[in-house]
Amino acid sequence: MLITISILLAVIAILTGALWAISPGQAEPFLDENGNPLAGSLSEKILVDINGVEQGMFIRSKNLNNPVLLFVHGGPGMPEYWLAQRYPTGLEEHFTVVWWEQRGAGLSYHPDIPPESMTAEQFVADTIEVTRYLLDRFGQKKIYLLGHSWGSYIGIQAVAQAPELYHAYIGMGQVSYQLQSEQLAYEYALAHFRDNGDLRMARKLEAAPPTKTLPLPAGYEDLRDEYMHRAGIGTIHEMTWVITGIFLPSWQFREYTLGEKVNLWRGKVYSRSRNFGLWDTMLATDLTQQVTELAIPVYFFHGRHDYTCAYPLARDYFENLQAPLKGFYTFEHSAHSPLFEEPKKALKILLEDVLNKTNALADNR
Repeated sequence: MLITISILLAVIAILTGALWAISPGQAEPFLDENGNPLAGSLSEKILVDINGVEQGMFIRSKNLNNPVLLFVHGGPGMPEYWLAQRYPTGLEEHFTVVWWEQRGAGLSYHPDIPPESMTAEQFVADTIEVTRYLLDRFGQKKIYLLGHSWGSYIGIQAVAQAPELYHAYIGMGQVSYQLQSEQLAYEYALAHFRDNGDLRMARKLEAAPPTKTLPLPAGYEDLRDEYMHRAGIGTIHEMTWVITGIFLPSWQFREYTLGEKVNLWRGKVYSRSRNFGLWDTMLATDLTQQVTELAIPVYFFHGRHDYTCAYPLARDYFENLQAPLKGFYTFEHSAHSPLFEEPKKALKILLEDVLNKTNALADNR
């Protein structure tokens, strides 16, 4: 027994040491051909007071003369900059891209955040305040906003409230009416598993269907990540398991300290707490009725295989959303994250359509 305990402690010590070694926690600079910091570039990891709470962000740009793009991540509580280590986006070549980590998430996780501030309305207000910080910091009159999943839920509301701050809105994996999306995802996945002979998974789904009222059953919530990723309709179309696709890679990200990596997952659990109701609030909100018009150009990036935020619903929302200029872009090989799954196509659209205020590359223009 003593030998077994000693071996276990040794293994834990080795693993901890290895994690420390790959967790320097420093923003990696851009370097020129001589290995020196690239002139005119910026790579930083900072904390900023946003509406009374210190919130973290990574800012990456190879040229500070480039336009500013604010990335509003999904979740609630799941920052995404670390995913760019495995799935490079190329954004920093053409934008000053800001990977903000929201209140209670990642770098912005603090156990003493006022619980009463964890509301959807506060997150919308934070988005606008982060925008104002960036406008002042970089001397801009407007920036671009890209909202992903939960980030599209708060992002589109921020743009609706303060359109004068933004050049354009880009919704990726756009939320429309998430409670209805869960029904479509369930129906799609159940048929998928039956058709592919995975009767064990089909039976698990049959035993835990989503309801049309809130809260969703615990059995369904517990199964949600597993069934979506195994059906290819989750974060990444080719990602079949959240442990190997998300959890383990997050621990390999070098720009977080070990403590920040722990907080990434503490923040996810914290932000999804039923005490706050962020997830249930998003589920219950029908954005197609709440945000029906935007005063700036709107672009939706959506994966054909996305049922995390169901593709058909996003398409319908787009058709009815009023805006001076619109573009819907289907990513045939993507599920929920086209920017990471098909980065060349996403970047081409950003450069040729979004920056030029056109929709020439859009579906059925």
